[in-house]
Amino acid sequence: MGFKVLAQSLATAMVAALLVPGAAGAEPLLVGGYTGGGGQGIAVYDFDARTGHIAARPQQVMPASNPSWLTLSADKHHLYAVNENSDGQPDPVGRASAYRVDPRSGRLAFLNRVGSLGAEPTHASLSHDGRFLFIANYSVAADPGGTLAVAPVLADGRLAPVVQIKTHRASMVDVDRQASPHVHSVVSSPDGRFVFAQDLGADRIQIYRYDAAHPEHPLSALPGQPFLALPPGSGPRHMVFAPGGRQAYVTLEMAGAVAVLDHADGHLALRKVIPLTPPGFAGKVGAAALHLSPDGRFLAVTDRGTDNVLVSFAIDPADGSLRQVDRHAVDGVQPREFTFSPDGHFVLVGNQGSDAIVVFRRDPQTGVIGEKVQTVAFSQPSALLFLR
Repeated sequence: MGFKVLAQSLATAMVAALLVPGAAGAEPLLVGGYTGGGGQGIAVYDFDARTGHIAARPQQVMPASNPSWLTLSADKHHLYAVNENSDGQPDPVGRASAYRVDPRSGRLAFLNRVGSLGAEPTHASLSHDGRFLFIANYSVAADPGGTLAVAPVLADGRLAPVVQIKTHRASMVDVDRQASPHVHSVVSSPDGRFVFAQDLGADRIQIYRYDAAHPEHPLSALPGQPFLALPPGSGPRHMVFAPGGRQAYVTLEMAGAVAVLDHADGHLALRKVIPLTPPGFAGKVGAAALHLSPDGRFLAVTDRGTDNVLVSFAIDPADGSLRQVDRHAVDGVQPREFTFSPDGHFVLVGNQGSDAIVVFRRDPQTGVIGEKVQTVAFSQPSALLFLR
């Protein structure tokens, strides 16, 4: 065996040794996806933060139907997944599932599952006090349309049946995609007093007050300004707040853009809409995921369609405005979701259309994405979540 071949073999063996499931120093990575194409449920991988490599095999696969979104409790002891089911699937009922999490390994133990009282739930988040799970029932079909559902969280982490349902009025701008409401995500304000439901079918962000003192109906419409209207046909999808909570950013899926909002005491105002595509782009768009970098200095957003890129912005700490610093191809199709490694040195992109998770290096100081590190086969990935 030549020296070069021997060196390569030793390097491969060293990486494999570092990625033994449950090995010391490994970061637990939870991955969810759609199960119609061969996926089995929620996979728990080990991620080596030194090399940027995901282990070749998961240490656990928890069987679940279409676990398309994952949410951790504040103490990381419980995980909640939506089961994006609807008519025509093996399980035709939309659901939300609760799991207990081993804080060291990330391994899961099933607790219980409840109906979401809607079709195709695509997102969920917890109230800041951890007492309720807010579920976004998207519902591709116009009838019954999408809803916001509220399920109590019990003391042991299990879910109780849904106690409240909220529905909205569709915009009807796009007759194919906006003939009914389609709630795509639900996010609380940083102080936990308000809840925002991004409704793609309504072209609105619905705004609610949260009051745990009324456990049968903890959400009520914000008086005076119960919603923020967004550009017609833009299709709001996901929201994240800037550090400090005075600004928020929302992906406009159908417009292929990100909106910059000002926020004060539950009220929102649209400041600016920033296209994710370059001038003259004539292909299909589909803005999807957006997340802050671990240090809160950058915002990254994916665009799908024929674009398939991750666009990175620097956040102005004074006023929350955005300045594009990078636009990087994701080496795949339909980047539905992504996540940063806890130290910000890597970004992991879930390419739903090409059945793979792609890991890229990232410069935490500039926000610029670097070389590809690894591609891991995974059927239709849609949620990636580190345990810390």
